[in-house]
Amino acid sequence: MLREVQYMNEVLRTIMQRYSCRDFKDTPLTDEQIKALTEAALAAPSGMNRQPWHINMVTDKALIDELDTEGMRMLAEAEDKSGYERMMARGGKLLYGAPCLMLITTDGEAGMDAGILSENVALAAHSLGLGSCIVGMAGMPLTGPRGEEFKQRLQFTPGHVFGIGILIGAANSGKEPHEPDHSKVTYIK
Repeated sequence: MLREVQYMNEVLRTIMQRYSCRDFKDTPLTDEQIKALTEAALAAPSGMNRQPWHINMVTDKALIDELDTEGMRMLAEAEDKSGYERMMARGGKLLYGAPCLMLITTDGEAGMDAGILSENVALAAHSLGLGSCIVGMAGMPLTGPRGEEFKQRLQFTPGHVFGIGILIGAANSGKEPHEPDHSKVTYIK
């Protein structure tokens, strides 16, 4: 169901229809899709236009699967099993089988800027007919025993840390976007 918004245009329609995809097809992204997504990422605003990020566009499915396996192993071994149980209820995959993982690394002081960039990418993906999911848990394998190995294989920029991950690919199934909670808004006139 498309929520009605006064003055609806394509941008607002994309914002209202986007959802977090957790079920991807194996279909790889095309070079054109990758270029469009990276251009959308690079167009993101940042404080004082510092652009404190680096984008690592990972389409090596074997590496994505290794990151997924390591993250799930870490969740399974954690004392608190709630994260593991949540991921198992969602299909048992940390990275949901996505064919592309865009990792955003930052200089360590740019969490908000990485968040803005990730929303640009999520909206651009939806506008291209692709699914996306912004995932902080993509950083989990980078903190475990294989973390340094993964950072090297992912070609992390020296001095950078994990900021956020965005999973991108053709959606296996769709779902309705979440309903907005208007109680979260206070109007001061």
